[in-house]
Amino acid sequence: MLLSVRINDKSFGDKVLYQDLAFDIEENERVGLIGRNGTGKSTLFGIIAGNDKDYDGDITLKRGSILVTSRQELHGHEHKTVLEYIQGDLPEYKELAHILDTYPASMGSSTHKMQAYSDALERFSSLGYYQLEDEIAQALEAYQIDPTVLHTPLGDLSGGQKRMVELIKVQRSRGHLALIDEPTNHMDYVAKQAFVNWMKSAQEAVVVITHDRDVLKYVTRIVEIRDGKAYAFRGNYDDYLRTNTNQVTAQVNEYDITQKRIRNLEEDVIRFQRLKERSRDPGTIKRFKSQEQRARGELAELERLEKPSFWIDQDSVSSMNEKMTSSYDKYKARTIRVRTRSKESSTSRLLVQVEKLSLGYDGKPLFIDISFGLHEGERLRLHGRNGAGKTTLIQAVLAQAAASPLTSQKFKGSVAVERELPIGNYEQEIAEHYLPLTLSEGLEQVLHEKGQAVSGQRVKQMLSDYLFNPATDGDMPIHRLSGGQKARFQLIRMLANDPLLLILDEPTNHLDLPSIEELENALAGYHGAIIYISHDSYFSQKMGGATIAIGSDSAAND
Repeated sequence: MLLSVRINDKSFGDKVLYQDLAFDIEENERVGLIGRNGTGKSTLFGIIAGNDKDYDGDITLKRGSILVTSRQELHGHEHKTVLEYIQGDLPEYKELAHILDTYPASMGSSTHKMQAYSDALERFSSLGYYQLEDEIAQALEAYQIDPTVLHTPLGDLSGGQKRMVELIKVQRSRGHLALIDEPTNHMDYVAKQAFVNWMKSAQEAVVVITHDRDVLKYVTRIVEIRDGKAYAFRGNYDDYLRTNTNQVTAQVNEYDITQKRIRNLEEDVIRFQRLKERSRDPGTIKRFKSQEQRARGELAELERLEKPSFWIDQDSVSSMNEKMTSSYDKYKARTIRVRTRSKESSTSRLLVQVEKLSLGYDGKPLFIDISFGLHEGERLRLHGRNGAGKTTLIQAVLAQAAASPLTSQKFKGSVAVERELPIGNYEQEIAEHYLPLTLSEGLEQVLHEKGQAVSGQRVKQMLSDYLFNPATDGDMPIHRLSGGQKARFQLIRMLANDPLLLILDEPTNHLDLPSIEELENALAGYHGAIIYISHDSYFSQKMGGATIAIGSDSAAND
């Protein structure tokens, strides 16, 4: 056993995050850590890494093992170059480099220093640090980053590039256990495949927080955080779905039986109480009183049991019998409620027309001769590497709809958009003007910007639909929302004006599995048109539609 996690209790104020949570990690395992947004997956990483000690329990790492984890923030490292930053975090690198750099000038005839220098040479070589710069350059290329950034300060990189650098650092550390949080967000299909290839061949154990089904397909075990505990499932994502269905089905049956027993006990309490009150014989009164007390005691015990969180994927639900489906629908966990335009119109009018379009920057086209027409009800996937011009094309459509100037350079071609077309645009990053606001203020601002009626009741309904607590979460500052919460805010913003055209840029990033499924279901019934960018092959398969290849190497499949 490489790692043992035993957490008796972890709380934030009145909220209990974990209770009796336990699981182990074996050497060379590939483990996917999943769970609903807000269940504390990133918090768990912080506890394992030793950054959070405010809990009751024990974390035991095998003696002599090296734990490597990715940083969420790079504050204080902005001035370092990429190479310096990675070198500084690699096991033993700084100590060995210090000996190799300083001892030749100071060791003289010191036998101790000569031996230390000789050992450092051998260790530096065995760790592959002489080839380090070339290895990092190759890894950068695999993740679609120009290797010249090796000597660029971290502060000059984009957020996505920093995430890739952090991932490369973890991979090159070659520890015994690597903890990686949402690695494939913002990756294109080539970079994602590079990560999957590394994970499949990694010598270290890898625990990855992810709801990317393309990654979960290649893990050897899944650990789900649910109801404050950890549930382990052997195998990959498909194995998890099968086992989860069997387990949840049994749990739903058990819970249904418990609920029926509660109803029977409630009736028994009333019946015994009435019989006791009507009786005149002391012995009979005593007997009914005793039966009433026993019923109340069992009832109180059963009512203390919290309802488990039930979720079964839609495909598995469709294969269940009618009785089981009815019970599951009654007790299943809440997920986001996506309200989309579903009423079909009598026409299928042309909404967007692009003819032989070539766009780029600084006199150089990103793509040439892109053409397509998009009608109401149709889906269009933009497929290509990061930087190929997918976002640039979307910005051109949005600019035409808003009658605003292009931010890119048009070399030839045209974009036409139906006049006053209501568009919902899902973006990866929340616009800066929302960040200082509370969640309620942000939603009011969204409604105002979309020309919608603003009321406290509507804001509360929107919060509830997207799994926020209307009574408490409205005062949360938007800049402090988690990745999943920010994604839900972006979905609300996108759909607030009942759009006829949706533009989706990697909408499954940060969403948990039930929320992804709910989004897929809602979009399947959406009658408007959709333009989407996604490197989630499961999502793309569900969405379907025509595919436009952007860039010279974008014909490759996910």
